[in-house]
Amino acid sequence: MNSQSGSLSLSVSPNLASDDFDGLRDWIREHRVEEIECVTPDLAGIARGKVMPAAKFIREAGIKLPTSMFFSTINGDYAEEVGSALYTDSDLTLVPDLATARSVPWATDASLQIIHDVQDRDGIVFPVAPRQVLRRVCKLYADKGWVPVVAPELEFYLTQPNTDPDLPLEPPVGRSGRRSNGNQAFSLSAVDEYERVIELIYDYADAQNLQIDTIIQESGAAQLEINTIHGHPMKLADEVFLFKRLIREAALRCGCYATFMARPYSDQPGSAMHIHMSVEDTDGNNVFSLPDGKASDLYSFFVGGQQQFFHAAAALAAPYVNSYRRLVPGWSAPINLDWGEDNRTTGLRSPQASPRGRRVENRVVGADANPYLALAACLACGYLGMTQQIKPRVKVDFETDSYTRARDLPYSLLDGVEALGRSKDLREVLGPEFVDIYAAVKRAEHDQFMRVISPWEREHLLLNV
Repeated sequence: MNSQSGSLSLSVSPNLASDDFDGLRDWIREHRVEEIECVTPDLAGIARGKVMPAAKFIREAGIKLPTSMFFSTINGDYAEEVGSALYTDSDLTLVPDLATARSVPWATDASLQIIHDVQDRDGIVFPVAPRQVLRRVCKLYADKGWVPVVAPELEFYLTQPNTDPDLPLEPPVGRSGRRSNGNQAFSLSAVDEYERVIELIYDYADAQNLQIDTIIQESGAAQLEINTIHGHPMKLADEVFLFKRLIREAALRCGCYATFMARPYSDQPGSAMHIHMSVEDTDGNNVFSLPDGKASDLYSFFVGGQQQFFHAAAALAAPYVNSYRRLVPGWSAPINLDWGEDNRTTGLRSPQASPRGRRVENRVVGADANPYLALAACLACGYLGMTQQIKPRVKVDFETDSYTRARDLPYSLLDGVEALGRSKDLREVLGPEFVDIYAAVKRAEHDQFMRVISPWEREHLLLNV
């Protein structure tokens, strides 16, 4: 595996307030920045936007993009179900959040990328934009005097370049000249096999002021996991959004691919984005714990909300047909919303922690999920549980194998989308317009998938039925 990285074109990032244009102007001049990437995440979490000279960005505010970018399916078609808005396709205005300004260390010229919010023609924040969906949920917490705290764990595979989608993936050749065969979880030697990719990930993360807690080898062949530092949901969603692009770029420069597909191999575990969640009051106290260190009712209600509503929220955590290939028994992924202490077979886990660190880990979310929408979904369920005082089911004990228990989660994308559309509570928390458009896009993707005839069908149906 050969690195093609060279030196970083811009190895430092600014530290600005969200509206500090004067500070940005000075920073651009000092570091001779040539280009600005104006990006915003679409429903899939793909960075959409425009690239422009830095001088133009400073001079001309109000970048425009068409509304249809939020109606696009993962394969580039559009959801016709959204109606006339697809054809009139009015412009949206991108509004920069300068606090998200980061270097683009893999770029040829000195460049910054800045994440933008999205407004409609009347200056109103567009409710379908993923950052706004998460912001809406966080505001509900703030109105109650609560501050959610999250820490995502992002898994991904490194693979050989795959330019023919009809061919299965292969693990890359490591520095030993051999391919990984999996089952090497937490092996330092396995991590060392791909040290150039990992070194480049660290270099890029440093350049972008992104903190990495740990990088570990997971159980799949050339499957890695990045653990993040806990913080506010918007901050962490932005970081995961940036990390996904960063990791792909690091892999490409080392001659391989990085994929966040939920189940890229039929004979290897899937990739998750486990999300650890707690809630603080305005004084920074964890409301999941009482002063004497015992678990609070709010902690139980938060879990109860996950159990009652996450079936309907699953379409945001498992957003593609492939996502449900991961959620099967026996492959290190949950099939239900059981709750257990330090039990990794459950969908909801209570890790060992001090009262200050008491939290809930949602293990359902896939690595393929849009981080803004996945966090919004998890926190929406917890919010509904706390405000409606929903009691959880009885915890399963440490020795219970929840893979053998009844399924709580949808069996398919279409099942999940229909459940989301029926949930009046989630529609209210996430926003009705967002839910309707998201569901329309996912139904369109499902329809497109159903037009594809798979090798399994040709193998077993061609001459037998």
